[in-house]
Parts: sequence; structure tokens; C-alpha cells
Amino acid sequence: MTADDHSEGPVRKEIPRAVLEQDHVYAAVGHSRRRYLCYALFGKTEWSLTELATKTAALEQDVPEHEIQETQREQMYISLYHTHVPKLAEAGVLEFDENSETVRADRNIDHVLTVLEAIAADIGDS
Repeated sequence: MTADDHSEGPVRKEIPRAVLEQDHVYAAVGHSRRRYLCYALFGKTEWSLTELATKTAALEQDVPEHEIQETQREQMYISLYHTHVPKLAEAGVLEFDENSETVRADRNIDHVLTVLEAIAADIGDS
């Protein structure tokens, strides 16, 4: 091998600038809890925050929802309420109604779900 063999780097496809500037997508997928929240929206587009806390805790721990203890649900609820739901709401991925504590998909959810599907397909091909 010569020094020139490493000069070009890995072969890659051209990525459009618009893809690189999708901050709302990267904010959404930047933490596993936010990925779990977005993943929950594949099957249902509206959740109570309590339902999402249960679902997210179960996904994170890889157990059925009925095995989630009340303290686990409460800890997840607090994390979602104070950190992850507001971040996704700010990015236009989720809409949060504080009065009813309801979470629903917002305008940018399709972008995030598309990225999650692409990542899953890429991992599945590995």
C-alpha cells in the first residue's frame, strides 16, 4: 500500500446540502429517548404523555409495557416532560398540548420517520 491509497477516503454518495441542513431531524434522532418517541408514532399518531412514558420505558428496557413499574414510568415521564418532548416540539416533530398532556405528530415527523426507516434498512443490510 502506498500513501496515495488512503488519500481519497471512503467511497460515498453525494449528499444534497438540504439533507445536511435538516436540523430538526438531527435534533430528533440525537438521543435514543427521542428516537423511541418518534418510533412510537409509527403505529399511533396521538398519545397521552403517560402512555408515551410507559411505551418509551418499555422500548428502552426491551420489556413488555405491563412490566414497567410505576417508579420507572414516573422517571420517564419527568424526563420526557422536561427534556425530550419540548426539544421535539421546538423542532416541529411533535406537538404537545400541556393542558391535556397530549402528544401528537407535527409537520416534521415524516422527515424523522424516513431517516429512522433508512437507518433501520441500512442496519438490516449489514
